[in-house]
Amino acid sequence: MKVDLNCDIGEGFGPWPMGDDEAMLDIVSSANIACGFHAGDPSIMFRTAEIAKSKGVAIGAHPGFNDLHGFGRRVIRGDSPTEIERMIAYQIGAMQAVAALAGHQVTYVKVHGSLNNMANEDESLALAIARAIKGVDASLINVCMPGLLMEKASETVGIPVVREFFADRTYEDDGALTSRRKAGSVLHDADAAAERVLRTLQEKAVITTSGKRIPIEIDTICVHGDEPSAVAMARTVRAKLEANGIIIAPFSGR
Repeated sequence: MKVDLNCDIGEGFGPWPMGDDEAMLDIVSSANIACGFHAGDPSIMFRTAEIAKSKGVAIGAHPGFNDLHGFGRRVIRGDSPTEIERMIAYQIGAMQAVAALAGHQVTYVKVHGSLNNMANEDESLALAIARAIKGVDASLINVCMPGLLMEKASETVGIPVVREFFADRTYEDDGALTSRRKAGSVLHDADAAAERVLRTLQEKAVITTSGKRIPIEIDTICVHGDEPSAVAMARTVRAKLEANGIIIAPFSGR
């Protein structure tokens, strides 16, 4: 069995770092690089892409709301689907340009935070994001939560998808992530999280907060890079999977 291990990364801004990006790039096989709206800036984008290239790590654009103050995790309403489509295209294009300057290539897109959650509840937003990705480069892969609107919209528009599981988050019965406002929604015990990831891959099912078992197909595992426990979490998850014969490799070969 092979699976990708990805991380949201490059999420500092100017002189302010967010997480230990270099350590994470020694562990993960794909890096979702912030594109300057919820976090990141051209220099951080370039340096992250450059280091990823040197370590053989695939890179993707990680666009979100224009919300530096809220780190893209605030619900922002009022933008039309057309505006969202252009916002996503703009950020993908910026990441592609900076990656090219660093000698690397963007192979996928993974939408960040609140915008991703909202798109999984609003078909018009999900379709806008899928159209933006296809409009920029129809070969780009959209990293989606399985069974939700983003995956379905991508299939409707005709772009490839990769299904993602979050190592450090809990799930609700509808397959969505538990809100960060709820206690226990973010997991910090690396050993317990790693065991949960292994069990989910082996059983092809996730156990929700209520105890419900939901069938799930997984292509990539995410660890959030901004958590203090991120490096330990990613390292423990990788070690657990490899110890059980699972190969960690990028889902995209470009």
